[in-house]
Amino acid sequence: MRKLVLATAVAVSALVAAPAFAQDASYPSTTDTTYGQTTTTDTATAPDGTKAFGFDPYFAIRGGWEQFDSESNSAGIPQVDRRNKLNGSLVEGLVGFNVPLNAFFIGAEGNVAKGVSGDIDWQYGAAGRFGFRAGESGLFYGKVGYQWVNFDKRVNTDRDFDDVTYGVGFEVGPKDIGLGGLTGNAGFRLRGEVSSFGWVHSFRPTLGIVTHF
Repeated sequence: MRKLVLATAVAVSALVAAPAFAQDASYPSTTDTTYGQTTTTDTATAPDGTKAFGFDPYFAIRGGWEQFDSESNSAGIPQVDRRNKLNGSLVEGLVGFNVPLNAFFIGAEGNVAKGVSGDIDWQYGAAGRFGFRAGESGLFYGKVGYQWVNFDKRVNTDRDFDDVTYGVGFEVGPKDIGLGGLTGNAGFRLRGEVSSFGWVHSFRPTLGIVTHF
């Protein structure tokens, strides 16, 4: 419970800090004197040419694989044979939002995953993200949150195991991967991530597609 409270506090603190950061940031501007009237327009932009500050909701679908270590851990997952570790492939859906802060961003997301082979039945959780924006619609980020996992028949229990989750990842937009910006700044992005259940109690690479509301 203390870990869940800590992860939630980190995400909430980041979101509370966002408006203050945006308010303190300076906005470059241009002056238009057409027809004898002076009009000043904010022109602050992020590296991809979009607005420097805003609200960016998204959803994503991705696939991946996860292997847990063989040792028992604080989450309660029992020890298994080193030669036959708990693992499985999965398909996952995510819903979340980003808050762009000039060249940086923060955000939060929730996930639900279904195992399609191996020992994993269901997973679900929530996490906060933070990182920086690069190139044309690119993102590099770290994340921390809380994750639940439910195994299939090999683990003789039907209750969830839960622990803090950590991860790092990237997103690249259409121009970054050579598509010439076909879908625009708010189109699809390719997302890759590596995360872990607890403090390196699993290895979980995923790859998928992100799009925006």
